[in-house]
Amino acid sequence: MSTTSRITAAALAAAAGMTALAGCGSSGSSGSADAKTVTLVSHDSFNASKSVLAAFEKESGYKVKMIKGGDAGEAVNKAILSKDNPQGDVFFGIDNALLSRGLNAGLFTPYTAQGLDSVPADLQLDKDAHRVTPLDYGDICVNYDRAYFTEHKLTPPQSFDDLLKPQYKGLLVTENSATSSPGLAFQLATIATHGEAGWSDYWKQLKANGVEVVNSWEQAYNERFSGSAAGKGKGDKPLVVSYASSPPAEVMGKTPAPKEAPTGVATGTCFRQIEFGGLLKGAKNEKGGKALLDFLLSKKFQEDMPLQMFVNPARKDAKVPELFTRYGATIDKPATLAPETINKNRDQWIKQWSSLVLK
Repeated sequence: MSTTSRITAAALAAAAGMTALAGCGSSGSSGSADAKTVTLVSHDSFNASKSVLAAFEKESGYKVKMIKGGDAGEAVNKAILSKDNPQGDVFFGIDNALLSRGLNAGLFTPYTAQGLDSVPADLQLDKDAHRVTPLDYGDICVNYDRAYFTEHKLTPPQSFDDLLKPQYKGLLVTENSATSSPGLAFQLATIATHGEAGWSDYWKQLKANGVEVVNSWEQAYNERFSGSAAGKGKGDKPLVVSYASSPPAEVMGKTPAPKEAPTGVATGTCFRQIEFGGLLKGAKNEKGGKALLDFLLSKKFQEDMPLQMFVNPARKDAKVPELFTRYGATIDKPATLAPETINKNRDQWIKQWSSLVLK
């Protein structure tokens, strides 16, 4: 999931005690410095506990260097543009909406990571070639500000059709499909729900009902959404496209723990996002890259993920923290689209969406 595009606001990071990766390099760095350094290229939302990372460095003998490349879509595009001289050894954060773009560009060298047999088959979208390894999943959904709807005596929307109702006019902010992975996932959810023949008409109606579009998740959630702690309630949109796991982030660090999160999830508006990692073709430290991929799929890292990046671990035997399960929404039937369908239509869908919504 990328996210993409995660709950990474500084206030929440501080509350959780999150730390940057040790040995982190600047965004302008490239490649592994030597055989004792392994470089991870990712979107901006990657994070890991200092102790978990230190354990890998001690056990493996490698120092981890981090290069972050913006939103997931931006990071993937940078990786493709630099594929003949890759920035690092491993890429983390390409999701199922963008996967075919990376595979078609020949970004990755096949590798079967240790622990892959603990990952459910439905997450292994490249199970025949093993060019990428599934590392996490989550659901992108409309979130709502509970206080706003209580104050205005409104029932929060729960479905795509609800968002078209006049009582929700001008209340929703979403991300640009062309620049944001959550924005693209939300568009794909409407396509999965309304079909290839009906989604464009749905967006015409959504535009007529006052949907606002911004370029990134950070803008949408932290600046425009009224329920964001990081935004301190300055936003005026009580509906935002975010994650089913966003509510736990709003609760984390609060004492005493509230009965419910201040934000909720419209469970009928969700799209399942799967994030992958892969060994970059032409990696300068291929051996270190393989060790890093094994680590990313290890139980130690997988169990650290939920409260660091607010995603579900790919391993079915990884335990998820109580905070995550108590306050997050469980989506039983998220919208999905076959990877080959996304691959065939994605670029045209984005162009069509841009023409419909941004003009």
